[in-house]
Amino acid sequence: MTTANTSDPNQMTGADVYDGNGRSIGKIDSIYFDNDTDQPEWAAVRTGLFGGHVSLVPLGRSNWDGSALTVPFDKEALKAAPHHDPGTALSAADEQDLYRHYGMSSERSADRRHDRAGEPGVQGRDTSGPTTDDAMTRSEERMRVGTEQHESGRARLRKYIVSENVSTTVPVAHEEVTLEREPITEANRGDAMTGGDLTEEEHEVTLTEQRAVASKETVPVERVRLGTETVTEEQQVQGTVRKEQIDPVEVEGAAAERGVRGRHER
Repeated sequence: MTTANTSDPNQMTGADVYDGNGRSIGKIDSIYFDNDTDQPEWAAVRTGLFGGHVSLVPLGRSNWDGSALTVPFDKEALKAAPHHDPGTALSAADEQDLYRHYGMSSERSADRRHDRAGEPGVQGRDTSGPTTDDAMTRSEERMRVGTEQHESGRARLRKYIVSENVSTTVPVAHEEVTLEREPITEANRGDAMTGGDLTEEEHEVTLTEQRAVASKETVPVERVRLGTETVTEEQQVQGTVRKEQIDPVEVEGAAAERGVRGRHER
């Protein structure tokens, strides 16, 4: 919603009022003006079957198209608004109740500026608007530095198979033929005489040998996992901040010859 453009608030009296969905909810009975700005601020809207109920709605949250007023509230919200007797002036407490009802309590306190010119202890006056204080407030921006978490990258483990040649030495044994000759003695004479006198004969022995063989088995050798650790480093942050300066712009009359003396409260 935009602020109602009411160049001639009198033409709003009697106009239709619609909610945000385009449903008719009443007619404007009268317009209330702000005492400080003399600008239209509230519209008294008659609702009900015979227009017997009057509710105030803020024009600052409404849209006036020249012939009708559209408000961001439904009929029930208007009926539940704080009661105000038609034709009576709004008090500050009444306005605060209305702003709270419409969820606009902060707007009212920000808009109102009471002119304090001429009050005891207030010297001079503000040339840019109502005199609200006896001094200017100088403000400046302060840079607040903090940290926020961002994803900087990802790491992953990948397991794959590689082949390599392995060489090792293993001892192997084999049998070889040896001849043993022994003379005939009384001890072996009987064995020597069991065969024929002169014969042809062969005798053999089986030789054995060891051969190197290799087999493979899979065994676990280690566990590998991913982890993180926090490393702290210094990082410089730069920015631009603004601040207000207050200096005398112009000194007139006899005071111009004496200049301006500064004084700081402690």
